[in-house]
Amino acid sequence: MAKEYKLSPEKLAELQEELNYMKTVREREVADQIKEARSFGDLSENSEYDEAKNEQGRLYSRINEIENILANYVIITEDDIQNKNGIIHLGSSVTVLDVEMDETEVYQIVGSQEADPMNGHISEESPFGKALLGKSKQDEVFIDAPDGSIQYKILEVQ
Repeated sequence: MAKEYKLSPEKLAELQEELNYMKTVREREVADQIKEARSFGDLSENSEYDEAKNEQGRLYSRINEIENILANYVIITEDDIQNKNGIIHLGSSVTVLDVEMDETEVYQIVGSQEADPMNGHISEESPFGKALLGKSKQDEVFIDAPDGSIQYKILEVQ
C-alpha cells in the first residue's frame, strides 16, 4: 500500500505548479545544457557534461517524487482541522513550554510534505508531532532526544 501524503490545498497547488515548471521549462533548460556540454568535445573528460547529466538525474528524481506525492495525496480541509474539545490533531497550532529551559514555543502540526521546523511547522510523523497528537491543554509530553528526554507542557491548543 502506498503512503498517503496529507496536503493543504495550498501545498497541492504549489506541487502541481512545481511539477509543471519542471516538465516544461526546466527539462528543456537541462536538455540545452547537455547539448551545449556535448559540443565541448571528449565526453570522458568533460566536467560540464557530467554536471549537466547529474542535474538531469536530480530533475527526474524530483519529478518522480512529486508525481508519487500527487498520486497518493489526501487534502486536509478546514473541517479536518477544526479543533474539537481541545485535542491536538493535524492542523492544530500548539503552544508548549519546554520545562527544562523554561521557554515557550508555538508549533503547527502539519503533513510531512509541509514540515518546516525552523518556522514552527512540525510533521505529524516526527517524534515530537507523534507525541503531541491526541493530547490536550495541560498535558505533558516527553520526547526522546540524543541528549535524553525532553519534557514539554501543553499550554494552549488552537
